[in-house]
Amino acid sequence: MAEILKRRIGLGLLTAYGVGVMVGAGIYVLVGAVAAEAGIWAPLAFVLAGVIAAPTALSYAEFSTRFPEAAGEAAFVAKGVQAPWLGTLVGLAIVMAGAVSAAAVLRGGVGYLGAVTGWPAGPSMVVIGALLAAVAVVGVLESLALAAIFTVVEVLGLGLVVYAGFSAVPVADFQMPQEIVWSGVTAGAVLAFFAFIGFEDIVNMAEEVREPERVLPRAILLSLIITSLLYALVTWAAVRSVPLERLGASEQPLALVWQMGQGGSAAFLSLIAVVAALNGVLAQMVMASRVLFGLGRRSAWLSVFHHAHPRFGTPVRATVLISVAVIGGALALPVAELAGVTSTLLLTVFVLVNGALILMKRRVPEAAFRVPMAVPVFGVVVALAALGASLGGLG
Repeated sequence: MAEILKRRIGLGLLTAYGVGVMVGAGIYVLVGAVAAEAGIWAPLAFVLAGVIAAPTALSYAEFSTRFPEAAGEAAFVAKGVQAPWLGTLVGLAIVMAGAVSAAAVLRGGVGYLGAVTGWPAGPSMVVIGALLAAVAVVGVLESLALAAIFTVVEVLGLGLVVYAGFSAVPVADFQMPQEIVWSGVTAGAVLAFFAFIGFEDIVNMAEEVREPERVLPRAILLSLIITSLLYALVTWAAVRSVPLERLGASEQPLALVWQMGQGGSAAFLSLIAVVAALNGVLAQMVMASRVLFGLGRRSAWLSVFHHAHPRFGTPVRATVLISVAVIGGALALPVAELAGVTSTLLLTVFVLVNGALILMKRRVPEAAFRVPMAVPVFGVVVALAALGASLGGLG
C-alpha cells in the first residue's frame, strides 16, 4: 500500500494553481458589488483587501516551511496549539469548505454553460464532475497542468476586459470623481476580501512539491501579488467605462465593460466564466482530497484515506469520496448560502492558524522562512473582523 505522494510540482505550476483558485468565477460578479459600496474607489478597495489578506498569507508561508505536509492547516493548528483533536477538526472543516465551494461553483458553471448551449443541468453536472474527478485521479501534474491552462484562459479573458475598459470613453463618474468615503471603501474591501480566499489551498499540495520549504512561500506570495494587481486593473477598467449606477446593479458587470468598450455580444465571457468554474472545481477537488489524505496519517479513524495509488501517485480513495460529495452537493443543495458558509469556515480557520503561529513562534522562533510576530497578531485581528462581517451578512 503506497503512502507517499509523488513530488512533481514546481514554482510555476503551483503559482498558477494559486492564482486560478483565487480568481475563480467570483471576479466575474464581485466587481459590481464592490463598486456599489466603494464607488469610483473600488480598485482601492481590492488593493486594501489584498493588504488585509497578506498577514494570513504570510503566516501560512512561514508555517508551510515548518510543516510542509498535506492537511497543512490541521498540522499547523495541532502543533501550534498542541491539540491534535483541534487540528483534525480544522482539517475536516477545510475538507467540508472545499467540497461545498466546489459544489457551488460546479452548479454555477453549469448554469453559465446551459445558458450558452442549452444542455440540461443535472446530466451536465454529473458528466463534468466525473471528468474532472478522472483528471484528479490520473495525476497531480496532469491536474495542475489543466488548471494552469484554465488559469491562462481566465487571465486572458480578464485582460480583454481590461483592454475594453481602457479603450472606452471615460464616463462622467470617472472624469469627475467624488471625494473618497473611507467607510464605503472599507465595506467594499471586506466584500472583496472573499475574492482572495484560495491562497491557503497551496499549502495542502506540500507533499507533491519539489523543494517545498523554498517553493511554498514564494508561490503563496506570488499568487497573492498577481491576483491583487489583476483585480485592481479589472476594477479600474470597470469604473472607468461603466456608470456606477449600472455597474453596481449588474450581475454581469464585466459583460457591461466589454459592451461599453467594444460593443456587440459578450457571450464569450460566459464561456470564460465556465472555464473559471471548471478550474475552481478541479482545484478544490485536488485540495480537499490532499487534506483528507493528510488527516488519514494523523487520525486512526480516517486512516483508510492515507493511501496513494501505486501507479498514479494520487490519493484515489479521498478523491473519489470528495468527487461524489461535490457532484451530490451540486445536484441537491441550493447555491445561495454556500459561499457564505464556506467563507465563515475558512475565516474561522484563519483565526486559528494565526493564533497557532503566535504560540509556535514563542516556543520555537527558528524557521526557514520567518515573519515578524506582528504579522500573525494582525492576521488574527483582521480575520476576526472579517468573520464578524461574514456572520453579520449571514444573519
